[in-house]
Amino acid sequence: MTRQPESADVAGITRIIPHRYPMLLVDRVTAAVPGERLTAVKAVTVNEPHYRRVPAGATSAGFRYPLPLLVESWAQAAVLLAVWDTPNPDVTTGKVELAGALDRMRFGHPVYPGDVLEHEVHVVRAVGDTTLLAGRTLVGGSTALEVGNFIVALRPLSDLAQPQPQPLH
Repeated sequence: MTRQPESADVAGITRIIPHRYPMLLVDRVTAAVPGERLTAVKAVTVNEPHYRRVPAGATSAGFRYPLPLLVESWAQAAVLLAVWDTPNPDVTTGKVELAGALDRMRFGHPVYPGDVLEHEVHVVRAVGDTTLLAGRTLVGGSTALEVGNFIVALRPLSDLAQPQPQPLH
């Protein structure tokens, strides 16, 4: 059953994942079936920080949305699905979301300011605190990105903390 999630807006998203401006690249979750699939959107605007470097007089090509940010935006939607039932908005406590691997990506339709990214994510398999996800991003019905595999692993912060150096005696 698809349900409109309580955490559909930015306030809800930031209660689930630790991303904040300028690196929060998901604006709204439009549908979610926890443990199965999620759809999220992100509106691309010319006011985003990376467009400050576009020189005056640039052609349309100069305003193409950076591919790493396209992938990051999709990945944030994937992390939302992976941790929907175990939110952690603060990476200084609890478990940390780790991107384990990302492969079989294919880029398609270019993205520009004014476009709305529609991220579709589904769970391929989940084992314990590790989830394998896949999906795509659409822009106006055309595929901008396909992701074959993305691994999200949750690990306790205490397991990742650096040991404190011992004083010399």
